[in-house]
Amino acid sequence: MRIAVAGLGYVGLANAVLLAQNHEVTGIDLSPERVAQVNAGKSPVVDDELTDWLRRRNPRLRATLDGDAAYRGADVVIIATPTDYDPLAHSFDTSSVRSVIAQVAAVNPQAAIVVRSTVPVGFTAAQAEASGGARIVFVPEFLREGMALHDSLHPSRIVVGERSDRGRRIAALFLEGALRNDVEVLLTDPSEAEAIKLFSNTCLAMRVAFFNELDSYALARGLDSRQIIRGVCLDPRIGAHYNNPSFGYGGYCLPKDSKQLLANYGQVPQNLITAIVDANRTRKDFLAEQIIAAAPATVGIYRLVTKAGSDNFRQSAVQGIMKRIKAKGIEVIVHEPELHEDRFFGSKVQPDLQSFKAECDLILANRHSPALDDVQDKVFTRDLFGVD
Repeated sequence: MRIAVAGLGYVGLANAVLLAQNHEVTGIDLSPERVAQVNAGKSPVVDDELTDWLRRRNPRLRATLDGDAAYRGADVVIIATPTDYDPLAHSFDTSSVRSVIAQVAAVNPQAAIVVRSTVPVGFTAAQAEASGGARIVFVPEFLREGMALHDSLHPSRIVVGERSDRGRRIAALFLEGALRNDVEVLLTDPSEAEAIKLFSNTCLAMRVAFFNELDSYALARGLDSRQIIRGVCLDPRIGAHYNNPSFGYGGYCLPKDSKQLLANYGQVPQNLITAIVDANRTRKDFLAEQIIAAAPATVGIYRLVTKAGSDNFRQSAVQGIMKRIKAKGIEVIVHEPELHEDRFFGSKVQPDLQSFKAECDLILANRHSPALDDVQDKVFTRDLFGVD
């Protein structure tokens, strides 16, 4: 089978590598640099397993800038292009997905189109109608940053937004290269599959927000967060997973997906979804106040990334805190090995770690690192358990 994958970010690239075990796969991207890296067997995103697999130079995977040629010869087109949240429109920007759908429909109307980009509820049905019957199926992805290929090889579940033989064939396509054998497959209607994605990520955001608010309470009252969290999580109904406090939830998915779900509610009564979105802002406000109260002259930001093992800065919580303390006139210095610029939003970037540690009165670390052990007295973190 010939497969085209539109978008070579962490979702698209993980899909391409997974499927190239058994099929001829062509990845399409707008970035010449990203295409060149993939064709050279290098990963353009930070993901150890992706890097290892690409290094083997799988002969069934190649990358190109020429979408028309790739789509024209494809049996299946997988769309994994960005759908950032537009705060003015209060919705995802789905223009890149719609553009690929239109392009495929024009050059190869017989191709099955599998949308893996996260979209609003109702998008797939609307696009199928608007594109004159194009064969569009939504298949949500549940991949973690920095572990996208691992999660593709060991999927938690496969959800396909079509209850049909074609839906079963698409599910089989993603299971074919998986290393896990006991994967549950769920075939649903299109809008239900879209809702599964948004509610899943919003539930994760809710759990992050809950333990962050527990930690805020403990900080404000002079209590030991670790003791409280451990006691709460001994209840097997709650469990000890995903319970490590942080500066807030961030990254590609949780902030935008929770906002999109809230927008999808429209006139449907709710309280909790609004609270989840608001809680993330409140957490950053509270921690910024704690930092400002300490009256440091210079604050260091140790890593801008959302989580360890990732190169993604997008909507990382530490940036929100950074903006708040800079507004109070506090100087900020950034140390981020994945950033190759002299300045970041007006703040100095210090690539030398030892100089960075010496120049800062206080160092913010969303996740602690052994590299900061020698300046532990300067470090402000809410990483209590050393895990993401």
